[in-house]
Amino acid sequence: MTPRVLIVDDSRDVRELLKVTLAGVAEIVGECGDGGEAAAEYGRLSPDWVLMDIEMKNVDGIKATQQITNEFPEARVVIVTNYDDDILRQAAWEAGACGYVVKENLFELYEILA
Repeated sequence: MTPRVLIVDDSRDVRELLKVTLAGVAEIVGECGDGGEAAAEYGRLSPDWVLMDIEMKNVDGIKATQQITNEFPEARVVIVTNYDDDILRQAAWEAGACGYVVKENLFELYEILA
């Protein structure tokens, strides 16, 4: 079964890159430009996975991950970020993320989503 994915990133270019990277591997069911929209979209779309950026204008990815996982404990959120940082990794795990991928290593998503 092809996993259903929600992409949350403030960069349209990154969202497009993720769609191209995951073509044939995942079905992109939605996308958001800010973490503040993510919980509502998760509830509406019920994706198998959420790919979440950290740095966004209104609500960052750590807070959005925490909101989603608090409201939907079954949610599987993978942080997809530019920051290869142990403190951010720890914050992501504490917020409920189940994966952390640095954008320069997007092909790691194939293993996670499989």
